[in-house]
Amino acid sequence: MTNGERKADVVLEGGGVRGLGSAGAVIRLLEDGYTFPRAAGTSVGAIAAALVAAGVGAKELRGIMDRLDLSRIPDRRPPGVPLVSEGVGLFGTRGAYRGDWIREWIEEELAELGVSTFADLRTDDPGADADLADDQKYKLVVLATDVTRGRLLRLPWDYHLFGLKAEEQKVADAVRCSLSIPFYFRPCALTNPVTRESSVIVDGGILSNFAVDIFDRTDGKKSRWPTFGVRIIPDLPAGIANLAPIAARVMWPPLTLLEQVVTTALVGRDQTSLERPGVRDRTMAVDCTGVGITDFRIDAEARDAVVEQGRKAAGEFLGRWKG
Repeated sequence: MTNGERKADVVLEGGGVRGLGSAGAVIRLLEDGYTFPRAAGTSVGAIAAALVAAGVGAKELRGIMDRLDLSRIPDRRPPGVPLVSEGVGLFGTRGAYRGDWIREWIEEELAELGVSTFADLRTDDPGADADLADDQKYKLVVLATDVTRGRLLRLPWDYHLFGLKAEEQKVADAVRCSLSIPFYFRPCALTNPVTRESSVIVDGGILSNFAVDIFDRTDGKKSRWPTFGVRIIPDLPAGIANLAPIAARVMWPPLTLLEQVVTTALVGRDQTSLERPGVRDRTMAVDCTGVGITDFRIDAEARDAVVEQGRKAAGEFLGRWKG
């Protein structure tokens, strides 16, 4: 890096409404002059990551977050009656809510930034990791889970597994795949156009909620710039109350064990990776206490507070960053 240029790749953790905190952290980094050659995200983190990859600025990102109507994200299907519609969705399409509104919103916001398909996010960097395959040369990666094949998907990197051309795929579709909270949103599908074999796709957080190592070089050369990670779910056991609030309050041994097994499956790999040398040093944690993952009815004051917590966490991180 020259002439005072500041670059960093960024990886954003999933966590529902708490993602406002991730957006706040990114806003603070942008205000400090950072640019992001690549961004990755899981679930809600995929939204901000897509906007970052599209080249959003600090002021633009704040405006986009202000335009996000959280109350519309849980979009009921007909007949639109609380509980009845959710039940119809769960039994009919395996998701209480459609997830259509948030996908359309993402597509519209990206279009304003000049991004539609992954072809718009292509990057050919001669100094990049020599081990990168052609399908990995994009500014954005979002994580999703293929429950049919039982594997993690890194989109657009893994579209080839379905006989799909990465550059032709809609960025909004990939983000929607990553957002597919099991049973909350209708799952997505990826289908091979030749064999017609199809996979059910759900939230990437099932297998990797915080892939902070996704951009680490594998060719033995030193990284030209750091990868910053933004977390919005605290470590276990404290984080259990954020992922399973009902089970955390009901002290019944079988239920307690079940939620411990599920939450460990969700975040255990990521939490273990944080213990590797230097990983926590490049990671900022946003305090989102009091905000639930599906707390889509929070008021404007609470929204602003979460964003500001993200800005605060990033500011404190920059104050101690020695990279």
